[in-house]
Amino acid sequence: MAALTNLSRRYCGKHFASINIWKMFYSTSGYRDIFKVSELKVTRIAEPKAVPPPDKLVFGSTFSDHMLAVEWNRESGWGSPEVKPLQNLSLHPGVSALHYGIQAFEGMKAFRGKDGVIRMFRPMENMKRLSDSAVALSLPAFDKQEFLSCIQELIKVDQQWIPDKEGCSLYVRPTYIATEESLGVKKAGKALLYTITCPVGPYFSSGLFTPISLYANPRYVRAWIGGTGDAKIGGNYGPTIRIAEKAEKLNCTQVLWLYGPNHQLTEVGTMNIFVHWINEVGEPEIATPPLNGLILPGVVRKSLIQLMREWSTHRVVEREITMSQIISSLKEGRLKEIFGAGTACVVCPVKSICYLDDELVIPEIEDTKSVAQRAYNELTSIQYGKKNHEWAVKVSN
Repeated sequence: MAALTNLSRRYCGKHFASINIWKMFYSTSGYRDIFKVSELKVTRIAEPKAVPPPDKLVFGSTFSDHMLAVEWNRESGWGSPEVKPLQNLSLHPGVSALHYGIQAFEGMKAFRGKDGVIRMFRPMENMKRLSDSAVALSLPAFDKQEFLSCIQELIKVDQQWIPDKEGCSLYVRPTYIATEESLGVKKAGKALLYTITCPVGPYFSSGLFTPISLYANPRYVRAWIGGTGDAKIGGNYGPTIRIAEKAEKLNCTQVLWLYGPNHQLTEVGTMNIFVHWINEVGEPEIATPPLNGLILPGVVRKSLIQLMREWSTHRVVEREITMSQIISSLKEGRLKEIFGAGTACVVCPVKSICYLDDELVIPEIEDTKSVAQRAYNELTSIQYGKKNHEWAVKVSN
């Protein structure tokens, strides 16, 4: 071991990471730095469950028959991936995922089009984001394409669980947790990468594209500069539940998260936020907060920015948006609409904001002039295969 370390220092140079030497050592001693879909083992459930009808689905409450799992450890690297019947995890009570929140996850969907084809929406973007979240938690790297291919095989196995109804889909939840039995706060020596799926209908019980009300209190923040607000990890979500309960008591659907002394808009619930208005210099503008570390780089957010710039009807910008700007634009008649966007709900209009003991009523806009409605229509057309687009990745023909 010492000889290898000296070799790395002598011949690799100070700019060549010594970890590559360790990687060379492990590769000759059975260490596996990737897993492959070609190694995937599939074990099917003996007695499949009944698939509920689409109109009975509650978001995230019904799970399909199978799961995907692959383990990693420091000594040997990645094991072989396996699709197997959905089952409980067996974990030591001292694993670091339970004590220190070393866990990341993703949210993506598989859609069944009217043509019967199953599609996923920009799934590699989710793989990239999960990889970034893993880096934030010092979890080991994985091959993004191989993992995605394994997930697609899981979807094929459970394809009967994908609802044959627009507005419904199979929600796919890749999850990455540290599983080392240790109470030390350190980089994990064992990990589990797995995926479960759920057939889902609309995210909100009120239905698709139904306007929601927001609770905005500058006392509470979701993330801060220098933190992990741009990673999809459990620690960003658990603490928000208490504030969401406060919002519910005030008859608000979601929390509008503010930040800083000027009360910047960051996210709305688990969604990114967009503002459609006439800006300060009289231009029609669609604005969304920038990726400054406070917010999650949403896949739908990125897609909407690209789509709306192609329209060439508005100035589309990533900029800081404050509550004082929202209030002034509302008073001056410049505010057109506000909407959230994310994988779970796609696009969701906002009807009001409870802020500093006041209720700000957001204007209603005709469907033909609504940016939110057009965005929703175009995205869902791509997702369900009504419009051919490179973002819709076929899982089956």
